[in-house]
Amino acid sequence: MVIDFLYLRVARGLTLAGAVGQFVADVVRSARDVTVWLGLTATQMRRIGVGSIPIAALIAGFTGIVLALQASYTLTGVVPMYFVGVLVGKSLMLELSPVLTGLALAGRVGANIAAELGTMRVTEQVDALETLAYDRHSFLVIPRVLAASLMFPAVVALATVVGVVAGWITSINLLDLSSAEFFKGLRLFYKFKDIWYGLVKSISFGMIIAFIGCWQGLRATGGAEGVGRAATRAVVAGAAMILVLDAVWAVLVL
Repeated sequence: MVIDFLYLRVARGLTLAGAVGQFVADVVRSARDVTVWLGLTATQMRRIGVGSIPIAALIAGFTGIVLALQASYTLTGVVPMYFVGVLVGKSLMLELSPVLTGLALAGRVGANIAAELGTMRVTEQVDALETLAYDRHSFLVIPRVLAASLMFPAVVALATVVGVVAGWITSINLLDLSSAEFFKGLRLFYKFKDIWYGLVKSISFGMIIAFIGCWQGLRATGGAEGVGRAATRAVVAGAAMILVLDAVWAVLVL
């Protein structure tokens, strides 16, 4: 009984890996249709990037406030208070801004892509595109994956700035910390890697979120219920993959 269960799980895992590999290969082959996906990418960049700015800024702002207050609580009487700037800057640039923004956008972007493509799938619009000689991967997948890969770093960069500014304002108004002290801590231990690490990491987050959303959407079946399942799976899988990639980046780079 146990052997049968394990065999079934392994078989399903291999089938899924093969299907994903075939999907990736199809997307790569479709990249040569530049005239198809190039014009669509700008539209997706606006939808994915500009539309995500409010939620990213909101999350980063309150994260900066909480970081400053918790740093003050933890560091008071232990180290100089300008280390608040160190904690706020390092935490946001290296970890919290990319990961929290990625998790939020896994819900917004991943679910949106899966629901949109899932609806097109169950209403046979995808089949209609192929009937009209459009490659579904170059028309539907590549613009979304490319737009997410390009716009996630921009959104994360803006979120990082908002978070640092929120931490600075909190420090000078609630913690009696001067601007000079906060920015002294912000410059302390600063490395150029602190900037590019978070931005490069966010590129992989955007790519995997959009890819999973497209994958789940194009596999949706069963009408409205199937579209809902596809959107849910896209969010859960996207959030899980962000945490996995975050750990991989930490092992490889830090």
